Amino acid sequence: MTIIQGIVLGIVQGITEFLPVSSSGHLAAMQKLLALNDVPLLFDIVLHLATLAAVILYFRKTIASLFVVLWRWIMRKEVTGKAGVDAGDVLSGNDERGRRTIIAVFVTTLITGAIGVFTSKLIPALSLKVTAAGFLATAGLLVLSALLEKRRTNAETATAAFDAHGTRKAHEGISLVQAAVIGLMQGLGTLPGISRSGSTIAGALFGGLDRAAAGEYSFIVSIPAILGAFVLEVKDLDKVGTALGIVPVIAGSAAAFVSGYIALSFLMKIIKRGRLEWFAFYLIPLGIAGLIFF
Repeated sequence: MTIIQGIVLGIVQGITEFLPVSSSGHLAAMQKLLALNDVPLLFDIVLHLATLAAVILYFRKTIASLFVVLWRWIMRKEVTGKAGVDAGDVLSGNDERGRRTIIAVFVTTLITGAIGVFTSKLIPALSLKVTAAGFLATAGLLVLSALLEKRRTNAETATAAFDAHGTRKAHEGISLVQAAVIGLMQGLGTLPGISRSGSTIAGALFGGLDRAAAGEYSFIVSIPAILGAFVLEVKDLDKVGTALGIVPVIAGSAAAFVSGYIALSFLMKIIKRGRLEWFAFYLIPLGIAGLIFF
């Protein structure tokens, strides 16, 4: 692998990891276009680690708040009064919501991991046509979640589910049912062509979370998922440098981090505006082209 190829793959990973268009599917297609037929799976995971660093940087305040909540929970310390309370923050606005989020992350990760063990055995045998079909499935999820979310928002508006300032009233954290639904959807996102972010955000919207919380939770819950995948493949870490060269790997990781942070910033704005279905206009022709030409 050349340095330029590493950078190209890194940029593709960084952009598509966060935009709901499937990073695994785009990486597979790009590797084929670049005639890179023997790229170790761990290289993809290393690029995922680079984008994971972008997630941690972008959501550093929420992540830090959750660690503080976890520490107080372990030490049996409670916050009294209004200290640390953010009425609009579903994930970590107070200790109760923070604890619910921490439990939800464990539940979501457990379910995703169980599904991932099964799908990991299927992925090597799947063709690029299956990846193309996954693009179409992701498009369907995005459109369906957008329609359901808008319908629910209209219903909540009619039933005074918003406060005096026009902001949706915050729920008391993520429920176990919501965490399970998101875990199932994130597990579905382990298949090539099906976007992890797209399916997870869709699952959060299906479960009743508002757009901002759905987007934020989707990326926070990706942290243990990516770290788990890395741990499973880390035994082959030396093979990546040997097979591809250490410089292209470093260059690709840097490109994935920078492009990933930019893409994440862009996507969060799109999510808050409720325009996720826009990406279906890209995925549908891409999926159809893949079914025809691959």
